[in-house]
Parts: sequence; structure tokens; C-alpha cells
Amino acid sequence: MRSAYTAAPSRTSSALRYLYTLAMYLATPLLMLRLMTRGMRYGSFHQRWSERFGVFPAPDLHGSLWVHAVSVGEVNAAEPLIKALQRDYPNAPLVITTVTQTGSARVHQLFGGSVFHVYLPYDLPFAVRGFLERVRPRLALIVETEIWPNLYYACRRRGIPLMIVNARLSERSLRGYRPLRGLVRPALNSVRLIAAQSRTDAGRYRSLGADPTRVIVSGNLKFDMPIPEDAVRDGGMLREQWGRLRPVWIAASTHEGEELPVLEAHLEVLQRLPDALLLIAPRHPERFKLVENSVRSLGFAMATRSADRVPGPAQQVFVIDAMGELMPFFAAADLAFVGGSLVPIGGHNVLEPAALSTPVLVGPHTFNFEEITLTLINEGGAARVTRASQLGSAVLRLLRDRPARERMGRLAQVVFDSERGAVKRVIALIDGLLQE
Repeated sequence: MRSAYTAAPSRTSSALRYLYTLAMYLATPLLMLRLMTRGMRYGSFHQRWSERFGVFPAPDLHGSLWVHAVSVGEVNAAEPLIKALQRDYPNAPLVITTVTQTGSARVHQLFGGSVFHVYLPYDLPFAVRGFLERVRPRLALIVETEIWPNLYYACRRRGIPLMIVNARLSERSLRGYRPLRGLVRPALNSVRLIAAQSRTDAGRYRSLGADPTRVIVSGNLKFDMPIPEDAVRDGGMLREQWGRLRPVWIAASTHEGEELPVLEAHLEVLQRLPDALLLIAPRHPERFKLVENSVRSLGFAMATRSADRVPGPAQQVFVIDAMGELMPFFAAADLAFVGGSLVPIGGHNVLEPAALSTPVLVGPHTFNFEEITLTLINEGGAARVTRASQLGSAVLRLLRDRPARERMGRLAQVVFDSERGAVKRVIALIDGLLQE
């Protein structure tokens, strides 16, 4: 009897994939319009739009190792794994795909010309075929949660081992996939291994129809992220410039609907701590100016990273309008609020401040980092506010209680250190697939 991996797809699954492909073709004009709108904003549409259809000039990439990371967060998560692949397979071309332009920028920032970057094509058969013919991977690694039926099926047909690494599936994503289970299950059966972040994530993949024998709990790659050697040093230099005893907090990776509550919280803090400083870092570059305008409209004395580099003693709010520069600011801050959690985005990476012994605050919506966040909270390294109106009092309480902050920071660092090792486990799984 053939295994689930080698068995031919059923007529039902083939019919569902045909309908899915038809829907993708019908949606292509809308996808192109959205791509054109965003591309014109960033000035890059005319240069790279063909990559979305699998057309691009490529060097000799035969036998490449291909890693797909949809955006900035996934690229950051994959960084230690990509560096391990570069170390262990120095002769294999490394291909990184992203979906977003910010993800592309982060790839170039981290790896420069040492990898080949291209945008992932739309999940159309001809685009996928063109992409695979140019990249010619010997292994495909999908980071976190990206299930593309045509892409997965094409890898299966070509005998390309496909592995989902750092796999996670939130409860909301699970609910979204369940009505499509007849399409998702055959796609997951094209995957050789699913290396899940946690037991909860592994269970959710199994409930979608993944073969239980191919689902392994490997841990979270983000615990293995490298801590920049100069982050603590640069953070200390920042503190010297704005005052070592000055109360400072950071609101990182904020979204629409969060900046106003954050700024209102800072107004509350300033009533008791008039020299307090707020560092605010919007998640998306296109919102930098909007946030700056909001800060000005509320009457704050403001500086920005792009114009002023560092805040002076007179500034009350500092807008970090730059990508990939958060670590020194986490190191310099007394505490960090991690955004995407006051609104139902699902939260962002709480490990970056934890790695630097910085206490963490989050809102009620943390389903994207569910187990990590709960572990930090349960171990005392983080605290949750259940609604936006509580943020100001929570920040004020911690800014006025240095022993509590230091205790939270130490506990956050302990959690971070205790969970490391996922990269080593995933590399062992990759070695096994490549040796087959």
C-alpha cells in the first residue's frame, strides 16, 4: 500500500482544487490592482510585479534550499534557521521568498547578497511552475502558517520534500480553515514534516487532517533568535543621552486603533511622571506619518528617528519611524508594551524584549503568540491588560516600582533562555529529509 504522501489525490480533492484554481484566476485582476496600488506607493511595482507570476531572472539555483517567510515577523523568526543552513550547507544556493515588501526589505537587511530573494508567486499553476523551474529546490521550508494547495501539490509532483517549520495555527486560523478542510487536508498530505511550535499547534494541524506521524513538536525558532551584540551597548548609550534616571517605556509594533490608547496612556503617565518618555514604533512603514500627525495633534513635544536620531530631554514622545531597529530601544526602555494586542490582530513577538530582560505588557488579543505569552505571564515575566483603559495605570505602576520591573525582567530572561534549542532540532529533521 502506498503511503499518504505518495498516494494519488482523490477525485473529490482534485475537483476542489480545480474550483479553488478557478477562483484564484477570477481573483487575479483584483490581486493585480492591489499589487499595483501598493507598488505605486512604494515605487516598486514596475520593477518586480512579474515575480508574482513566476517570471524573473535567476542565477543557477539548481539544488537550492528554499525558505518561505511571508513577512517581517516570519523573516525574523527564520533568521537563526537560515544562518544555520548557511553554516551547514555552504555550497547550496539559498532562496528566500516573501509576500510583503517589508519582508523583502528585512531579508536584504539581514542577509544582503548572500541569499537570492524573490516574491512568492500567486498560487496559480503556471506561476508556481515557472517559479519552481527557475528555483529548482531540493527542499522547501515554509515558515509558520502558509497553506497553498497548488504550490504544495506541485512540490509533491516534482518530488520536492516540503516541510512546515515553526508551524503555528491559532484558534482563529483553525476556524477559518475548517470550512476548507476538503481542500486543506490533501495539501497537508503533500507535506513531509510539520515541525510545530507547541503541542497545541500540533493538535490543531492534526485536526485539520495532517498525518499525525508527520507532526512533531520542535519548539519555537524565535527563542533561538540572535541577540545583537551591540544591542545592550547601544541601549546604554541611548539611556545616557536621554537621562539614565528618566522613566522610559516603549510601545512596539502598534497598529491602527492602538496608537491613540497608547498616547492617552502616556498622558496619564505624564500627570505623575512629567519627565517620562514614550517610544512608539508603528508596525507598518506606511503608517509612520499618520502616527507622527496623531502625536502632534495631541500636543506632545515630539522627535522622530529619521529626523532627530535620538530624543532630547524636552521631548515627550519619540516615533521610531525605521524598520529593524527595535532591539537597542528594547534594551534602553524600562518596560515594553507589545502591540497588535489591544486590537484583534493577535499580538507580536514578546520574546525580543524578554531576551533583553525588559518587562512586557500585552493587551487581551495574543492568539498569534498564545503559548509564549501565557508562559511569560504565568512565570511572572509579563502582565496583561484586559482593556485599553488599563494601559496607563499598568505602565505607571511599573515605572514607579523599580524592584518589580527588575524582577519581571529577570523572569522574562529565564523563560527565554529555558526555551532555546528549536533550531538544532529542526536542522536535525532537515538533515534527515536531505539524506533520504
